[in-house]
Amino acid sequence: MRAFRFVTVDVFTDRRFGGNQLAVFPDARGLSDAEMQALAAEFNLSETTFVLPPTHPQNSARVRIFNRVAEMAFAGHPNVGTAWVLGREDEGAPRAYRFEEPAGLVEVVLERDEQGRVVGAEVAAPQPLRIGATLPAAVAAACAGIPEAGIVTARHAPTLASDGGNDRLLTEVTPEALAAATPDLAAFRRAVAAHPAETRGFLSLYVYCRDGAGIRARMFSPLTGTVEDAATGSAATPLAGFLLHLDGGVQGAWDITQGVEMGRPSLLRARAQRTPEGIRARVGGGCVAVLRGEAVL
Repeated sequence: MRAFRFVTVDVFTDRRFGGNQLAVFPDARGLSDAEMQALAAEFNLSETTFVLPPTHPQNSARVRIFNRVAEMAFAGHPNVGTAWVLGREDEGAPRAYRFEEPAGLVEVVLERDEQGRVVGAEVAAPQPLRIGATLPAAVAAACAGIPEAGIVTARHAPTLASDGGNDRLLTEVTPEALAAATPDLAAFRRAVAAHPAETRGFLSLYVYCRDGAGIRARMFSPLTGTVEDAATGSAATPLAGFLLHLDGGVQGAWDITQGVEMGRPSLLRARAQRTPEGIRARVGGGCVAVLRGEAVL
């Protein structure tokens, strides 16, 4: 019988039972791919991470991220939470980690309080902003379960975008539509079937509205088992990059509130800047430990 230690963390929050849940296996050596996927399904969280020795010694670790049904190339809150766990367990932790992931090298910078204690982290998206196809407002509205009039198209149509992770359909909505949104699984399936080239068999919807100087957002990905996500770093970074693209500025920063409607309020601090490679974005926030234990296989 083999035992593998795990920690669960609430990410993008400063209090327990807020933010987005994550399970981290700090030493996953000996686990097979199938066992990692089975454990992720067993935890039934949006993501579970498994930390392995790096392929190249100049990097910190190889990190594998699984949702309920598949491995992911990159995701935001799993990187923030994994770095926080590793930093908390090692008092001499470096300022930043370099994680090897399918999307590329991912840099995560630890955030510390005045006493030097690790309280959070900020992750850089591994790739520049990539703007994909647009989808009809009616498709986004159907997926969100709201009237088409709730979609705001003055600045942009619903647009697929990413920066190393899965494409997110970035969709501006009215505040009333944001509050009323209820994902429709059948509509998601119809959208993928009707737009196979654009969606490549996957669709996750990120709806947002302006809230003063900040942003309110919700993310729906029912095709992967995540009906709604409490905090989505890999949607916050392309949104920040896309907003900078629309604004035409050199750099920008946005506080994004998510998870309120789920009773798990989250705060994601996103920023983006133009570089010679394109628009690059980062997102950071706090973390809180919740559970510790062992998985016995």
